[in-house]
Amino acid sequence: MTGEPTDLLSRDARDRIAQAIGVAEAGTAGEIVVLVAARAGRYRSAPLLLALACSLAAPWPLILLTAMSAASIALTQAALGLAVLMVCAHPRIAIALVPRAIRRARAHEAAIREFTTRGLTRTQGRTGVLIYLTVAEGYAEIVADHGVAKRVPAEVWADAIAALLTSLRQGKPEDGLIAAVRQVGAILAETLPPEAQPANALPNRVIVVP
Repeated sequence: MTGEPTDLLSRDARDRIAQAIGVAEAGTAGEIVVLVAARAGRYRSAPLLLALACSLAAPWPLILLTAMSAASIALTQAALGLAVLMVCAHPRIAIALVPRAIRRARAHEAAIREFTTRGLTRTQGRTGVLIYLTVAEGYAEIVADHGVAKRVPAEVWADAIAALLTSLRQGKPEDGLIAAVRQVGAILAETLPPEAQPANALPNRVIVVP
């Protein structure tokens, strides 16, 4: 698994998830959107900070334990910093340098931002629900608009989120997303029955963010 959503989900997989969304929405007035992101942030500062720390620490053992000239030490210092920066520029290494709490906070912020920018707040009755998954952080969240949140407590989504993350760790994201859609649809059907003329304001497709 490379961590890119286009590698994670084939076109056929996305079509099957979209079909599951259509089936789920047939039983509710809720509107479900699935978004899969490669990562919630770029985390560029972590490699820079590590490279700087290594560069600052490098001269001291060389001064104390070797007879290298100041110019040689400076070159070694610069080379070490550059090498660390190049190695840590890899996305997987860069994100591993970031504390888990910060990664989760960044992913949560991204989920809320995507919920707003993708138009989920503009549905009739405020019944939009976003199933958000970011692969690099291994984080999932279900964000519901006011029309749903006032009827469904946030903790009700916990089982769907846990199952989705388990499927992701098992390398079966499609299964996890389809199961999450079905669980969300079942919950919505209990609290938001379908309307006589469903609006279907949001397209039944999987949004992928590289």
